Amino acid sequence: MIKYLKPPRLKKGDTIAILSPSWGGPSKFPHVYDRGLMNLQEYFGLRIKEYPTARMDAREIFKNPKARAEDINMALADNEISAVITSIGGDDSIRILKYLDAKLVAKHPKIILGYSDTTTILSYFNQLGLVTFNGPSIMAGFSQMDKFSDEFKVHIEQMLFNPTPTYVYKPYQQWSEGYPVWGKPENVGMINNPHKNDDGWHWLQGVSKVQGKLFGGCIDVFEFMKSTAYWPGQKFWDKKILFFETSSEYGAAPAQIKAYLRNYGIQGVFDHIEGLLMGRARDYTDEQKSELDKILVDVVSGEFGRNDLPIVSNMDFGHTDPQFILPLGIRAEVDCNKKTFGLLETPVV
Repeated sequence: MIKYLKPPRLKKGDTIAILSPSWGGPSKFPHVYDRGLMNLQEYFGLRIKEYPTARMDAREIFKNPKARAEDINMALADNEISAVITSIGGDDSIRILKYLDAKLVAKHPKIILGYSDTTTILSYFNQLGLVTFNGPSIMAGFSQMDKFSDEFKVHIEQMLFNPTPTYVYKPYQQWSEGYPVWGKPENVGMINNPHKNDDGWHWLQGVSKVQGKLFGGCIDVFEFMKSTAYWPGQKFWDKKILFFETSSEYGAAPAQIKAYLRNYGIQGVFDHIEGLLMGRARDYTDEQKSELDKILVDVVSGEFGRNDLPIVSNMDFGHTDPQFILPLGIRAEVDCNKKTFGLLETPVV
């Protein structure tokens, strides 16, 4: 059983490291990136320290996976740094894992925050015993803060700055997916038309109250990790509440998600976990969302016999905005009767 290290909480005036472990988005759209940095400073009073890859040309970043890993190693070892936040996702951070210094994780536990392709780093460090944080990035999430309700800022503060002994997640009042074309400077900080969150979360199956340690990330990115040295062993899945999110970027139509889920079933993952959470799928039609819900139940319950496993979908994390921060390694609870989901301990100390 892994004993997880919680990083220290953030305080106003703390310095955070910004780097690009995946795609060099800031070099392509600096106006979007700069707005994200400005919002972190203005909304939370944080200081910014950019590492060499932060604004590195996207072509150079692609050619230099070792440089990307070295930025993370330097940020972990830097006593000035309280947290590491990724600039944006991408599709090849799997290439940097072999260059990461695993010993630094225990020596210098720090908040590491990102999502999408950052899943490789978050899940690897979590397996090493660090609580890591699946949530917004600089360009996708923090850059658009002006357009979100105050709920988002309050959530960030409660997760990273001023945690309470327990925390209950609640659906955001509105959500949006994607952004107007980033190539036009006038679109900086903008979001696509927000929707009222009338649909809420989908409680697909389960009648019990379950507890377990959170683990998960982008289901498409996890496919890059399978059959590598960075994929969890079977015992790792014991007593986990597993969460997945997906993006249209990888072409993950519901039928593809079905194939992914079957692989987890064959691995025996569904026999070990306590609950399954699915984020709101970006760019899915209502019909595709319904199809995904049916697939989740058909595969988990119908094909692998876990008709008792709580499954909740359409939740506020992943590639739609604003999104939750989900701390990997923190004990959580899903109550199917009360239809609540929350944390049973603080994610930071």
